[in-house]
Amino acid sequence: MDDFIFLSASVPDPKRAPEFAESSDSVAITSAVRALVHVTLGRRVLVWGGHPAITPMIKVVADEMGVDYGKWVKLYQSLFFKDQFPEDNEAFKNVVYTDRIDGDIKESLLRMREQMFTENSFKSAIFIGGMAGIIDEFHLFQKYQPGKDIIPIVSTGGATLEVAKELEVMNPKLIGDDLRYELDYVRLFHHQLDIDVREERYSSPDIQPKNIQDRYWKPRASS
Repeated sequence: MDDFIFLSASVPDPKRAPEFAESSDSVAITSAVRALVHVTLGRRVLVWGGHPAITPMIKVVADEMGVDYGKWVKLYQSLFFKDQFPEDNEAFKNVVYTDRIDGDIKESLLRMREQMFTENSFKSAIFIGGMAGIIDEFHLFQKYQPGKDIIPIVSTGGATLEVAKELEVMNPKLIGDDLRYELDYVRLFHHQLDIDVREERYSSPDIQPKNIQDRYWKPRASS
């Protein structure tokens, strides 16, 4: 499959990154992540690098939806943080653990991100809130997945604002008003990811029809 969705998101810590926390909106970040899971689960594979705030959030939404999400999510986690893994990691059946590099956090994160971007084929990358790591992932995504859609949810603030600024330098038309002001994130993601609301959810990507229109909900024939 070549239509995976990459998520780069976090809630900025005021102590670690006050420069990003000041502009961020934690309510908007939470709402956007929840909306993304709602739109993609059972329809597109969602990939992200493990984060102690985001991973539990994704699990909660997936559990609420009652969809078997084991094959629809792919979580990457660096062994550098082995002692800090959230318990929710165990709920995901598709976790990729990447090497710890010489006790170096920067090199360990770089290894995880490079592996994430070279092992998968993405259609889009979504950026929500975040700190400096968001910008690092943005640059690496551009390097390893050139030409793919980059979608910064500007209304969530944080480091995503820097991603949007860099994109605007490249092409001012890349950042539309919907990315800046739309707060109905479910509608926004349906539009930006080109996922029709009629698409049904499937238990596995293996049984999902390749033809998009074959995925649309159809009324059952009456007996």
